Amino acid sequence: MRILHTADWHLGRTLEGRSRLEEQAAFLEEIVKIADDEKADVILMAGDVFDTVNPPAVAETLFYEAAARLSDKGNRHFIAVSGNHDHPDRLCASIPLAKELGITLIGSPEKHLYSLFSKRTGEIAEICALPYPSESRLKQVLAHTQEEEGLRDGYDAWVRAYFDKITSSFNPKHVNLAMSHIYVAGGNDSDSERPIHIGGAYTIAASALPASSQYTALGHLHRPQNVKRAASPARYSGSPISYSFSEAGQSKSVTMVDVAPRQDAIISEIPLSSGRPLLSWEAKGGLQEVYQYLDEGLYSQAWIDLSIHLTDAIAVEEIQRLRKRHGGIIHIKPVYPLEQHEKERSVTVSKLPPDQLFKAFYEKQTGGATPGDELVTLFLELLNEEKKDEVNA
Repeated sequence: MRILHTADWHLGRTLEGRSRLEEQAAFLEEIVKIADDEKADVILMAGDVFDTVNPPAVAETLFYEAAARLSDKGNRHFIAVSGNHDHPDRLCASIPLAKELGITLIGSPEKHLYSLFSKRTGEIAEICALPYPSESRLKQVLAHTQEEEGLRDGYDAWVRAYFDKITSSFNPKHVNLAMSHIYVAGGNDSDSERPIHIGGAYTIAASALPASSQYTALGHLHRPQNVKRAASPARYSGSPISYSFSEAGQSKSVTMVDVAPRQDAIISEIPLSSGRPLLSWEAKGGLQEVYQYLDEGLYSQAWIDLSIHLTDAIAVEEIQRLRKRHGGIIHIKPVYPLEQHEKERSVTVSKLPPDQLFKAFYEKQTGGATPGDELVTLFLELLNEEKKDEVNA
């Protein structure tokens, strides 16, 4: 049986107000083509279908169209769980129609396995599916404490018990799979994953994942990665496109899993090419470098976080001109010599004696002026008085 694993579509998400619907439609088209070309039997979508609990209508339309095409009119199975960004009830609103197309939508945890029959191979896949669990969604208290360690232990224990109970019904004659939208401790995250937990409370240990699953498909982390220290293969497929500049340069992909009953899963990555690249560009050559690169057409398709090294303040008109020249420039951040100098010496400045620290501070605050000897002496006297008060307190 061939399993295509994807997650974290975040349909409807923007980049600082810029629409990315065109890019999202493109990656959905690409995933449909991969499912067709690779003869996938089951598509697992591990949460965060949408970016908000109240997505725009156009995002919902994208999802419905993609789900229908991925299910190939019922000839293969498409199963999706809700993520922390999805509204469980809203995701499942179309269930009466979805069932007719081989589409399974799961908003809240259920106490049973989902059985899917593959027409191509004649095999049955049994899936333990856990949508994003939180105390509010589960409507139960998982730990009677507000301490982070206690909350984390209670959360981990609940998830572990859920997986243990549901997977105990696995049939070794079938393909046994698990999926969830959850944060496994130790994973590499990025800025675009809005916090789903307080501190480390909503995290689980890798050992909580089901050992009897031949493959566990995960969502939430946007960087494709295997889960270390899991008892059986578990993986985050990652988001199909980069959603923040912290993901600049990341390769995006979907995961293809070949698995048969009682056999080890064979896991491979299929790269995705959709989506505009996100670029953090530091123009050390100033505005001249920026305009030269723009004239040459470099980075023409990228979303850009631009830092420009300047000696003088940049005018508002210049900023507007840059934005007109390249509609993908998201941020324009000037970097001045003094700021650069401050960054370079920040590591050593704290080791200076008090009088030198005061002179450096005075110079920065006044734009380069030097304090007189009397002012420095007065500062040191006040500092010594403060120290005496602390000792006598």
